[in-house]
Amino acid sequence: MSVWFVTGASRGLGAKITREALGRGHSVIATARDASAVMRAYPDEPGGLLAVSADVTEPGQLTAAVEAGLAEFGRIDVVVNNAGYGLVGAVEEVSDEAARALFDVNVFGVLNTLRATLPTLRAQRSGHVLNIGSVGGFATAPGVGLYGASKFALEGISEALHGELAPLGIHVTIVEPGGFRTDFLDSSSMQVEPASIADYTAGAGPVREALAHNNGRQPGDPVKAAKAVVDITETADPPLRLQLGADAVERVEAKLDLVRRELDAWRHEALATGI
Repeated sequence: MSVWFVTGASRGLGAKITREALGRGHSVIATARDASAVMRAYPDEPGGLLAVSADVTEPGQLTAAVEAGLAEFGRIDVVVNNAGYGLVGAVEEVSDEAARALFDVNVFGVLNTLRATLPTLRAQRSGHVLNIGSVGGFATAPGVGLYGASKFALEGISEALHGELAPLGIHVTIVEPGGFRTDFLDSSSMQVEPASIADYTAGAGPVREALAHNNGRQPGDPVKAAKAVVDITETADPPLRLQLGADAVERVEAKLDLVRRELDAWRHEALATGI
């Protein structure tokens, strides 16, 4: 059985992944900013769960969580970078403070977690890193550009990490969920910047309205998503990207079609720039 290290494990998809892993007999080092929130999320779980307080923006707390996990279980096999939140607002409307706070969690929080966990995986010459991104990190939309940018950054990190860790026997997968019926659209996971610039009503307004309307109506089942995530860690050749949900597949296919059409339409200009 494997030992998992999961950030943001007290709710949302992180909680479902943790529960699925535990249900299959794996051990989980489940982190959240408050370990008591983890314990409240799994009051009846069997042994194999170690709840640890760790804010992903605090490297020292992550290092301590890894040390506690190693003392308890002796190894770490799967790292799930799940902690993160959403941000709604047209690009110009989002304050510098809000943008930096978002990247501190969604991007630098992942880097902090990787720095804390990868030495163990490298020493073992085995493991699997799962970065929980979003279909919005492959094809973003008006009104969520900064959130999309944070997940685009995670795509780039994951692609490079895949090439760096593969020779060491360590897999990397970025998970790209569509809409799943978790608390992600609640105020606990989604920060909404005021619609302060009227010119963006036409572009960002429909997305704002759709997100508000879809809370609790998302088409995806998070329990099935968690099953799919745990499934790929049990395969010999896991993918670099895993889309979750029919809406995610549709958006990825639309983006690929658009890029292909534009590439073909402007190929003559692209190839005319050589020396």
